[in-house]
Amino acid sequence: MIMIMAILDVIGVASVMPFMGVVANPEMIFSNSILNASYNYFGFVDQGSYMFALGVAMFCILLFSLTFKALTTLFQTRFALLREYTISRMLIEGYLHQPYVWFLNRNSADLGKNILTEAHFVMNYALMPMLILVAQSAVTIAILSLLVYLDPILALMVGLILGGAYAFIFKLISRFLSRIGSERMSANESRFTTINEAFGAIKEIKAGGLEEKYLDRFSGPAEIFARHQASSTVAGQLPRFALEALAFGGMIIIVLYLLSVNQDLAAALPVIAFYAFAAYRLMPALQQIFQSLSQIKYAYPGLKNLYDDVCALPQSTGSAGELKRLKLEQSIEFRDVSFKYPGSVKNAIHIPELNLKARTNIGIVGATGSGKTTTIDLILGLLHPTEGNISIDGEELSANNRRNWQLNIGYVPQQIFLADDSILANIAFGAEEHEINFDKVVTAARNACLHEFVSNELDDEYSTRVGERGIRLSGGQRQRIGIARALYHEPQLLILDEATSALDSVTEQQVMDSIKNLSKELTIIHIAHRLSSVSECDQIYLLEGGRITAYGTYTELQSMSESFRHMSTLGMGL
Repeated sequence: MIMIMAILDVIGVASVMPFMGVVANPEMIFSNSILNASYNYFGFVDQGSYMFALGVAMFCILLFSLTFKALTTLFQTRFALLREYTISRMLIEGYLHQPYVWFLNRNSADLGKNILTEAHFVMNYALMPMLILVAQSAVTIAILSLLVYLDPILALMVGLILGGAYAFIFKLISRFLSRIGSERMSANESRFTTINEAFGAIKEIKAGGLEEKYLDRFSGPAEIFARHQASSTVAGQLPRFALEALAFGGMIIIVLYLLSVNQDLAAALPVIAFYAFAAYRLMPALQQIFQSLSQIKYAYPGLKNLYDDVCALPQSTGSAGELKRLKLEQSIEFRDVSFKYPGSVKNAIHIPELNLKARTNIGIVGATGSGKTTTIDLILGLLHPTEGNISIDGEELSANNRRNWQLNIGYVPQQIFLADDSILANIAFGAEEHEINFDKVVTAARNACLHEFVSNELDDEYSTRVGERGIRLSGGQRQRIGIARALYHEPQLLILDEATSALDSVTEQQVMDSIKNLSKELTIIHIAHRLSSVSECDQIYLLEGGRITAYGTYTELQSMSESFRHMSTLGMGL
């Protein structure tokens, strides 16, 4: 369509000459073989009617050219905007399929920035300008080719003067555009990070009176971002005014040149009209080429960053179909398992042997940094052992069966994420509304000691909205929703990662009693904040420095481990 548009532009420009020639000299109808043939073929009887028909034909060519150009622009714009969609979707799909360890070194605000603004920026400042560059280059080459055909020397002068002027100005501002492009990208990242922190910690900010500090932190990058956006736009527009003056002066010179050559205004008029119309099409095309190149230069740092990100992401393998749960009937076994985080030379954990029996209540305790969270992340399949292996009922846990295993796990973190939705939707987290089983939601809520609160104290019961991140609920209520969520999908393994730390003693005991009743059907692993939470566990493992230093029942550990006795005396398990 771009190539056809360029040809139509040339036809439109070329159609000016015969019309203006006939207007200036009607006798040309009979002296020009092509005009005379068309005059006779269509049966015209006088020059006036033929001249009128020629003007209508010229207008129709122009109208058709503009209509086709509008359609081409429509398809260009639609194509570019849909590429914003595909790039954004490609990014979020790639990010979501990255291994958990990849996210440990990435900022969520940076990921959001790439998906929501950088993809739009690249579309607006790189892809659209590239399409415009191709389109207007085709138009420019076509018109200049026609000019060369009519007068090579004059066409060469026009091309060199206008093209050289634009090239010179672009060379002057090129480095400036690259610099502000890099600064824009950095400022945009700072904007997103500040907003993410400000609204993610609004309670602490309000309590600490930090509003002005965060406003100042946002204002600097936001102003740089706005200034550089303005600078890039102005840089692309400024040459137009100077070069329009140059073009106008050039037209006067062309008129004088043609008059000096032809010495006859009637003979020169068609050519003058042709050059005027050519300039009318050529100047905007050259300006758009310059502006497109300026925008691409400005967008290059962001484009390269996005390109590198896309290239580094794994290709999606598509849906694997319906997955079957990897059942836990006997035990979870660790064999010579070690794990070290990327960039670290020291193992976070080293567990030569560990056997966690199915349908038992297991506690994992230890000081901060002892390796509790790493151990749980390995069991969850979020991390993969650097050495050794983990097996479920003798089947080694690997990338091929990790999703099957995770379908059988209910996990309750210490910090529960709640969507700004109903309690029902948050318990059945991830399920579409028509897929939610209300009876299973109520059963899970009962087991998490949540049902009485929802039924008796909330006007809308399970339809009550919790607010962003559950801001309308207490910490204990959020944790009970998290426990109910973990139980909703009826897992065989329930992992409680300090999941009762925000509960009062009475509610904690109620939740623990309820979970204890489930332990005949479930394998339950506790990471304990308070040792009282694991006092009734069938087996407790003490982690120190990434190693299991003792294990046994609560009573046995009291007698055999000084570290455990010390933790018990302090009443803690962190």
